Amino acid sequence: MNNGTIIQARELRKTYVVGKVQVPALRGVDLEVPAGEFLAIVGPSGSGKSTLFHIIGGLTPPTAGQIQVGGNDLAKMSDADRTRLRKRTVGFVFQKFNLLPNLTARDNIAAARYISGYREKPDADFEKLLESLGIAQRLDHKPNALSGGEQQRVAIARAVVNRPAILLADEPTGNLDTENSKAVLEILQDLNRRLGQTILMITHNPEAAAYAHRTVSMRDGKIV
Repeated sequence: MNNGTIIQARELRKTYVVGKVQVPALRGVDLEVPAGEFLAIVGPSGSGKSTLFHIIGGLTPPTAGQIQVGGNDLAKMSDADRTRLRKRTVGFVFQKFNLLPNLTARDNIAAARYISGYREKPDADFEKLLESLGIAQRLDHKPNALSGGEQQRVAIARAVVNRPAILLADEPTGNLDTENSKAVLEILQDLNRRLGQTILMITHNPEAAAYAHRTVSMRDGKIV
């Protein structure tokens, strides 16, 4: 892996087996992402976008090919090693906010930090980040008392509380109205600009993709 490249995929392939049928999801993906880039990945449903994310995030191994994340060869790692890498290196933001309903926003964020093995409190810079996200005054509320936009901001805070090298955002504005979508995209853009956060974002929305530095398109399991 070249210096400055945080993600590198070469001839990446993933085939799912459903009964006796093999279903190819990735058909030889080549991708290189420099550290600090905000990359949008677009393409129709079934094009392989989410599968690529799952492999980069260490959620599933590839069937063939190479995938390096932060200098680590995920294709050669055990499930346990990929889990450890994921906890420390990758943050996830999804279309569904996936907040724990019985916990406050503050405790949702704290739980993610605890699961990742951190015991000390977040530093002062993280408190500033909460202010910039506009949720510092909403941390003692449970998800059902928060708007959709506020829930997604909590989900972003939860994803970056451990300062992961990579943030994977899968349709982060899919459940939001236009105003909240714009706010969330501006937050991601600010994280990238101010903190140098590497961000990969799946989106169907060309207006959302325009917030990224670069856009790549996928179709039929390949980058086109």
